[in-house]
Amino acid sequence: MTYSIAVAGCTGYAGGEIVRLAAGHPEISIGALTAHSNAGTKLGVHLPNLPQLGDRDVLDSTAKNLSGHDVVFLALPHGASAKVAAELADDVLVIDCGADFRLRDADQWRKFYGSEHAGTWPYGLPELPGARQQLRWAKRIAVPGCYPTTVTLTLLPALVSGLITGHDVTVAAASGTSGAGKAAKPHLLGSELFNSLSAYGVGGVHRHVPEILQNMALLGAVAPTVSFTPMLAPISRGILAVVTAPISGHGAEAVQQVYRDTYAEEPFCTVLPADQWPASKSVLGSNGFQVQVTVDESAGRLVAVGTLDNLTKGTAGGAIQAMNLALGLPETAGLSTIGVAP
Repeated sequence: MTYSIAVAGCTGYAGGEIVRLAAGHPEISIGALTAHSNAGTKLGVHLPNLPQLGDRDVLDSTAKNLSGHDVVFLALPHGASAKVAAELADDVLVIDCGADFRLRDADQWRKFYGSEHAGTWPYGLPELPGARQQLRWAKRIAVPGCYPTTVTLTLLPALVSGLITGHDVTVAAASGTSGAGKAAKPHLLGSELFNSLSAYGVGGVHRHVPEILQNMALLGAVAPTVSFTPMLAPISRGILAVVTAPISGHGAEAVQQVYRDTYAEEPFCTVLPADQWPASKSVLGSNGFQVQVTVDESAGRLVAVGTLDNLTKGTAGGAIQAMNLALGLPETAGLSTIGVAP
């Protein structure tokens, strides 16, 4: 059976990545492609990497244009998805790549996003314990943020095994500029960005903080705390996160074995060989996540480094992976861990 999909926000980075992956998915046919600000243009103007779809018309992102499909992907700014989703039929699988339905705590949503909470949908990170059962046959799915996906997968084996408690976790993570979206912004100009690293959202104010804490609690942390410092790297795509947390009584080899055992059956998660450390270029364009871990014995801290492509596993690939589960398809359909090098 072939499923028809529509993509709202198809000319943005996340929406464009969904279209790219969908074009190679064996069970998908691409229906309406919409983008409010670019309606009336041809897709090829925005996605020249997909010449086979270049003549497709970009439609306006209305419920009418999005209706009549089996699956609708919403790659829209936060706050925009809820209204569109409410106008779509209950039997349509709606997958939101924005933030609108990720958080369970309405107060945290209001604090970090400054608007009313739209609700909570099943969370589209299959690797979380119990998540696959929630995603199978779901009709509404909230795709995680790219930083929370990276940090959660980097911490997951240590938390579920009890190696760490989730207290006093620190994260320093660098992301490519595509994570900021496609809209023109002065700080993303080439002359501002090249040859420079910069921090932003410093001091616990980044909107992904409550989502990271929510996931840590789902992994068994009691009253978790995290100091999260995101950075902007002069690359187009990719995230690399360095995560540390207090640990005692465990050496590097034992911790590495816990990570290998935890991810042994996960199709998209790879624990690298000892002494090999993740690099963002290794997962470029793939749905893969790579991690390595050790113990800083002098500081008494676990040190884990994880990387993924923020547009693929961090957004669009994660959305396709969740869609596969919801439709009863093989979870790996249309996805790959093969990166692009150099």
